[in-house]
Amino acid sequence: MAVDQEHFVHLARPLPPTSMGFAGSAPLTVNIQPQAVFSVIDHATRRDIRDTQSTRVIGALVGTRSEDGSEVEVRSTFAIPHTENEDQVEVDVEYQKNMLALTLKASPRETLLGWYTTSHELNSFSALIQNFFASPETGTFPHPAVHLTISTEPGAPIETKTYISAPVAVSPDRAAESCLFIEVPHKLLFTDAERAALGTASAAAANESRSAPVVSDIDSLAQALTTVSDLLDRVSGYVGEVLDEERDGNQALGQYLMNALSLAPKVSPAQIEADFNNHIQDVLMVSYLANTIRTQIDLAQRLATAPLVGSGGEKEGGDKGKDGEEGGGKQESRGAKGGKRGVRSGGGRSTGQRGEPREPRETGE
Repeated sequence: MAVDQEHFVHLARPLPPTSMGFAGSAPLTVNIQPQAVFSVIDHATRRDIRDTQSTRVIGALVGTRSEDGSEVEVRSTFAIPHTENEDQVEVDVEYQKNMLALTLKASPRETLLGWYTTSHELNSFSALIQNFFASPETGTFPHPAVHLTISTEPGAPIETKTYISAPVAVSPDRAAESCLFIEVPHKLLFTDAERAALGTASAAAANESRSAPVVSDIDSLAQALTTVSDLLDRVSGYVGEVLDEERDGNQALGQYLMNALSLAPKVSPAQIEADFNNHIQDVLMVSYLANTIRTQIDLAQRLATAPLVGSGGEKEGGDKGKDGEEGGGKQESRGAKGGKRGVRSGGGRSTGQRGEPREPRETGE
């Protein structure tokens, strides 16, 4: 897939969500998972710029879409090889089809959502690729294709923008090379575990060594309580300034705070402290029992798989051989004693050497 820059293409600037007759409501809401952003950044840092003049990379967005199509969630991405210069852009279409088929086999509930690039610039090449991902044969039709742009300049904050497109009135032979980009709202979604990982990564970015230790559960809990305390102080200060008429109040923010406070349980501070201490004791007891069970299992595995000591076996064999030799010697000595007894019984009062009986003496007349 290639296009020449010399062809005239009408490309409008990004418009706010109120444009195109949407009456103040966004036509689409985009939710982005952190792993998708990390995948795009990793693709940008590993790009090969030896054979191309392109300063950006592109790839496909894969995720889920709501039933009414008004909300999408970007869960994963995969890179697409392409070359780009001042005159044309080439994209490996076969590679994109094969990778999409493999991705959908691994995650049958997901679908193609659009594409991403590591530049906020919107040009004619962007319109060409956007129409390719929105086409009925190779794209997201009848749903709009999402275009995600991420800035990956070293040392600069990461900024993300999302767009959808609409066709414009041009000649039919140039319809594939033109579109109108419309910016839509988006937000990053992450769980508590991902929040902790992002906090650690942020702490490593602020450190000169680009490293940060992994804190324990107790330290993480202490940091979370400190953060909550700071947020409460900020909210309390804001409410106090509004009540003292030092600043103008915000009706939407006041409604949000009222809804949040209505969900909080009405208990005394002493009861909250007692419940918290009991919970901490339960957590410590479970941790102690888990460590004890882990130690017992490890010890049992070591005892079951420990090899027999070679020196001990040799010692046992040597003792057995020694016992056998002693037993044989005792039997021989017993036989010798038996021989003595036989000589004495056969020779009467003879006192000859052992095993050599002498002739009896002759008696006188």
